[in-house]
Amino acid sequence: MAHDDPDHSVSEDVSPMIEFLSPGRFRIDNPAARPVQPQEWSAAPFTLGVDTSAQPFNDMDEARGHALSLIRQARRSLSIYTPDLEPWLYNHSSIQRACSQFLRAHPRNRLRILVSDASRVATEGHCLVTLSRRLTSNFHIRSAHPDYLIHPPAGLIVDECGMLIRPNADQFSGHAQYRDPGRARQQQRLFDVAWDRSLLDPNMRSFLL
Repeated sequence: MAHDDPDHSVSEDVSPMIEFLSPGRFRIDNPAARPVQPQEWSAAPFTLGVDTSAQPFNDMDEARGHALSLIRQARRSLSIYTPDLEPWLYNHSSIQRACSQFLRAHPRNRLRILVSDASRVATEGHCLVTLSRRLTSNFHIRSAHPDYLIHPPAGLIVDECGMLIRPNADQFSGHAQYRDPGRARQQQRLFDVAWDRSLLDPNMRSFLL
């Protein structure tokens, strides 16, 4: 019998070992991730100087839509007063683009922003601060004097005609006015007084120099 054959070895039934030689290391080049593009905001469908009814809003998207609509329709002046340049409302490419188009449309167009506390801007940065460094002649950001704060604390005035008002800066709710020149001029006077007494905050200076 074969298994009794002294010359028969178990090794004869085992395949010879194959030595594997690695050709080296391989590098996998994955395609670079595409940057996420911010979603374009939709402007509220109202016309500056035409629509006379107050337009209340209660959520973030509505506030953004009214702010964008008012800024896009500005023809002479934009005045913004804000606690900290509220990133959720103003730090977006849609707002930056609208402000840039407004400022470039005419050399006399003017955008002024009063900020109550610029420390957050200095830490996190902001697209409107970046824009102000490029368009220094007619775009200015300053810190409000603590003795001359505007009430309500968050708003936007356009051409002494339209406004966006938020009575509580820590809430999204408020209302937009597209044609209320009487109240808009009154609010603009308050802004101008506060602006004349405003300061160049050291936190802002590091960005604006």
